[in-house]
Amino acid sequence: MLNKKIKTLLIGTNNKGKLKEIRDLLPKRIKTLSISAFKIKSPRENGKTFQENSLIKSRYFSKKGKLVCIADDSGLEINVLNKKPGIFSARWGGKSSDFGKAIKKVYKELDKKDPNWRNKKIRARFVCALSLSFLNKKIACVVGKIEGTISTMPKGKNGFGYDPIFIPIKKKKTFGEMKPSHKYKIDHRYKAFKKIKKFL
Repeated sequence: MLNKKIKTLLIGTNNKGKLKEIRDLLPKRIKTLSISAFKIKSPRENGKTFQENSLIKSRYFSKKGKLVCIADDSGLEINVLNKKPGIFSARWGGKSSDFGKAIKKVYKELDKKDPNWRNKKIRARFVCALSLSFLNKKIACVVGKIEGTISTMPKGKNGFGYDPIFIPIKKKKTFGEMKPSHKYKIDHRYKAFKKIKKFL
């Protein structure tokens, strides 16, 4: 079953931004289904790494939907904050994963750490772990990363999550200011995708 090309794939996320980006990255020959069609709630993400949480999701959703599932766990790591928010990136936005709130928390933590941080380059990266599972069996789990810095204020209305405050290395615009078609060709999810493509 797993040596054949995958024809139908369940995308294991309740995040509409991620769902759209994963759909746009997948080969057009693959029929995609969203977990919202199955009305499946997300599992408890109690892994200690992006890879562990990604696998928790892909296995769980695959068992519920009885289909091969691709799931992503991703987040922002900020060096001076000991790589926080990290795997808790969505949780910094509270129960409803409000990223406006999460971004305010990032700035608050940076102010606490160093009131002068806006005059420095604050190194950060986006990390994405993508996994493919069929029922309880892991097919693949890969990681993509993109390095960058934190913008001194949120900029741009595109993208989702922390995109308005992340400036990729060698770029002047935040992900929030970039056209999605440009962002998709350089970001952490795309880098992970390049590695997982051969398993599709």
